[in-house]
Amino acid sequence: MKHYKVEIAMDMTKMLFITGKLEVTESDLHIAYKNEQGDRQKMVYGKDRVAALSRRAELYVINRENVEWLVKHYAGRRLPFDMLVIDELSSFKNSKAKRFIALKRVLGQFTRVVGLTGTPAPNGLEDLWPQVFLLDKGQRLGRTMRSYIDMFFTTPSSWLPYKHELKPGAEEQIYERIGDICVSMKAGDHIQMPERVDNIVELKLSPREEKLYRQMERDMLLPYADGDILALNAATLAGKLLQLANGACYDEFHNVRVIHDRKLDALEDLIEAANGKPVLVMYSYQHDLARIQERFGKYSPEYPEGVRELKTAADMDDWNAGQIAVAVTQPASTGHGLNLQRGGSTIVWFGLNWSLELYEQANARLWRQGQKDTVVIHHLVVKGTMDDQVMRALHDKAADQNALLAAVKARIQEVV
Repeated sequence: MKHYKVEIAMDMTKMLFITGKLEVTESDLHIAYKNEQGDRQKMVYGKDRVAALSRRAELYVINRENVEWLVKHYAGRRLPFDMLVIDELSSFKNSKAKRFIALKRVLGQFTRVVGLTGTPAPNGLEDLWPQVFLLDKGQRLGRTMRSYIDMFFTTPSSWLPYKHELKPGAEEQIYERIGDICVSMKAGDHIQMPERVDNIVELKLSPREEKLYRQMERDMLLPYADGDILALNAATLAGKLLQLANGACYDEFHNVRVIHDRKLDALEDLIEAANGKPVLVMYSYQHDLARIQERFGKYSPEYPEGVRELKTAADMDDWNAGQIAVAVTQPASTGHGLNLQRGGSTIVWFGLNWSLELYEQANARLWRQGQKDTVVIHHLVVKGTMDDQVMRALHDKAADQNALLAAVKARIQEVV
């Protein structure tokens, strides 16, 4: 599980800690601060939320899904916390999300706010405003998302009003404005990280398979007698093409149309090459999961060597105990807050997605402190398909985010 070292400031009496995990136990948190009598400070968590809040403690832990409930619970009353810590701050990057709106409403009641994230700008600098607003109430980047966009971005095309580009010099201005409240510390600069190898497994479609892919790409339609594969717009088409690259696609009636087994064959080769070492497979669509389980067998008590989906705490424990040979999971399910490094060191990206945040956080489940082996991350990429574009997009987004982190880090070095 993910461990936090929480240090309560001497002038703070009650801290609210917002975590992305669905369930937090006391073993996941280490309370560093002791009071004048030397007693360790108490923390409160539990499924009975009202009862937990009524107990006296210095640290209260809640997951982000309950933020809206918490604000409503104290409606008309002042929250009993003076310090707020938000783990995975980037999960509040959507300024229209209910959790952000709820927290924004009570932000002025906290004396101190701290945000933690490893991916502050997963899709570009537009993601920064909501996060920085939660830290400074709009002092540095403007009081509204609209004013932030107007100040630092342009809209090149009236046909794409939601696509923005940075104005000349805007990137440096943003870094300068937030530099005094942002600290960048890369794990590799401060702790011993395991070796990491990124491997691109290039796959090629047969002429028949490529013809079907190009037809879908060109016509946005693959006709079948009992249900067509259909894309009504460009965004839907991108998703359909990613599905086709994986080997199957949903038709208009949500039936699965299998096109090829290229990735399944490559996955089988990688599992065999692992020679019994555990393999963690990242999939995108439910038909990916079904086809993987069909090829390699589905886990059950009667068939323990089958492919096992990581869903419950028991699944995670068995993985970390080295009892699962092939595990599968969606990146969104294991993207934050889980330590899986004790169970294996090999990741296979069966299906790719556009989110740099999910990509980096999912890889960090194995590539993190405490991992004893070299982490190998395989990417199954079908050449000439949407897979290529996703890999390029992830690389470009990572470059933008690394520029932000480097700028903040340089600012720290100047101050120090």
